[in-house]
Amino acid sequence: MALEMREICERCEVSLTAQAAAFICSFECTFCPDCTEAMSADCPNCGGELVVRPRRAADRGEAAAP
Repeated sequence: MALEMREICERCEVSLTAQAAAFICSFECTFCPDCTEAMSADCPNCGGELVVRPRRAADRGEAAAP
């Protein structure tokens, strides 16, 4: 199952492309780097750790599955 590549930060609503730097928790809550830093890398929704979201290879596209 592939990660859902959400396109906006859940806190400030800045646009996040699939190749943009972003952070996620285990529930795939998604935040921009600035908001992640402001929240000390703690997800406000579940309390989990926010980690760097992996980037997809450009040639695989959004719908590609492994």
